[in-house]
Amino acid sequence: MLLDDKNAVIYGAGGAVGSTVARAFAREGARVFVTGRHLDGIDALANEIRAAGGSAQAARVDALDERAVTSHLDAVVDEAATIDISFNAIGIPQQGMQGIPLTDLAVESFSLPITTYARAHFVTGRAAARHMIDQKSGVVLMHTPEPARLGIPLLGGMSPAWAAMEALNRAFSAEWASYGVRAVCLRTTGIEKTPTIDVVFGLHANAYHVTSEEFAATMAANSHRKRATTLAELAQAAVFLASDHAAAMTGTVANLTGGVIVD
Repeated sequence: MLLDDKNAVIYGAGGAVGSTVARAFAREGARVFVTGRHLDGIDALANEIRAAGGSAQAARVDALDERAVTSHLDAVVDEAATIDISFNAIGIPQQGMQGIPLTDLAVESFSLPITTYARAHFVTGRAAARHMIDQKSGVVLMHTPEPARLGIPLLGGMSPAWAAMEALNRAFSAEWASYGVRAVCLRTTGIEKTPTIDVVFGLHANAYHVTSEEFAATMAANSHRKRATTLAELAQAAVFLASDHAAAMTGTVANLTGGVIVD
């Protein structure tokens, strides 16, 4: 298995992306520490992983809370000795932030995703790196959709927020890769059949006066494959990038958009 003997911490593990990646890491042999702001969902996830033969522990951790993140990672290291993978998959509600022209968008609604995502990924990445630098190994992973690179209307502050995450990923690598700590971002299309994307597509569909299904079809048609990235494809790529097989990959964005963006 690709992740045998590795310890992985997942933030936002109660969401569709975080939970799917946590399951994939566990199936590949990693010991997963799933975290989120609400314990019920991540407790259920940890129980599911253990029932399938994996190793998982759940903890209530707010990724925006520096003390909580630091304390949790210290506890993980005390128990497991290393932190090999940090994956931040947090999200925020999109109502009032997408589907609105910039000329009509409140300043606070524009700023919230930028400050939230930048702070959360800095807090979790920095805390993980402090341990990884000492052990001279580790990988910090994050996830962005294609508007991090493309100019798409009605996204408010989300595009700048995602672009900032990718810039932060490069900065992480520039400072930490010489110590053996890699930083990689996974960029996908919007992932269909998740609660978050259903809300987002609904907001944009309303703005364009079409159905959510019509808007999703339009977005999928922009890819070479004529379909969106799936959760399974994202998770499989995350497993590879977290493994030693991807040792040469750092400071980069893994393009999983299926041709929406052509490098």
